[in-house]
Amino acid sequence: MSERRIVLTGGSGLIGCALVPVLRERGWTVVNVGRGAGADARWDPGAGTIDARAFDGAEAVMHLAGEPITVRWTDARRRSILESRVKGTELVARTIAAMATPPKVFVSGSAIGYYGDGGDAWLSEGHAPGTDFLASVCVAWERAADAARDAGVRVVHARTGIVLATSGGALAKLLPPFKLGLGGPVGTGRQFMSWITRADMVRALLAMIDDASLQGAVNAVSPQPVTNAEFAQTLGRVLRRPALIPVPAVALRVAFGEMAEQILLASQRVRPARLAQSGFAWDEPALEGALHAVLRERS
Repeated sequence: MSERRIVLTGGSGLIGCALVPVLRERGWTVVNVGRGAGADARWDPGAGTIDARAFDGAEAVMHLAGEPITVRWTDARRRSILESRVKGTELVARTIAAMATPPKVFVSGSAIGYYGDGGDAWLSEGHAPGTDFLASVCVAWERAADAARDAGVRVVHARTGIVLATSGGALAKLLPPFKLGLGGPVGTGRQFMSWITRADMVRALLAMIDDASLQGAVNAVSPQPVTNAEFAQTLGRVLRRPALIPVPAVALRVAFGEMAEQILLASQRVRPARLAQSGFAWDEPALEGALHAVLRERS
């Protein structure tokens, strides 16, 4: 059997560190592209340089790298958030397009921030983009992959929601106060949260590689989004702690500015229509079971 080779950026991130061992278990040779000492190949998206030889013989390329967004947005941070996604994606897409034998598939990260604040409306892949900063980042991020698409490669944009894991992301930040009984809803609590366990996220990414029917935007979330209040109640119940202390919206706006408005207080009720149509089955589609599963992974 011939080698299955995949080139991966963001392999040390929250999703990537869980994805790499699963890929290897399934027989993939993983080529990690990064700037750290553990990288198999080097790149510098800001400078526009990459070791193109690392892509030779790759059947798939997965691009998950990007600057963190859950910090206060200064002008410099906004520029870094945008450029890290657009320049990195353009660099990978151009490298793919220049190959004599390009990979079959290019899975590139994106986010449900594409939709902006949707209120109570269901948001599927065909929904128009929002008009805020994060939406504009996601639009530019997805367009940056066009060179690979123009070269005939199947391109998938993994529009990711809140990834539940205890080692990072939103849940890791919420666990300490909730364990002390100090958790509660954020703002009104009526805003919808679209989430997915890290294990299901990994499985969804594998499906994007293997299933040729998946192309373009694919919402990588559970089919059962919840309101922020429901999330707080469920997490409190799972931890056997009260979850009654609200976090006022005004306090978040003072602490985090625009980031709070677009991430912590925005409502995104996202439907993973294309994953569902492909026959993908979530191991943990409901929040309570998902939280129990994620917390068991830690123990």
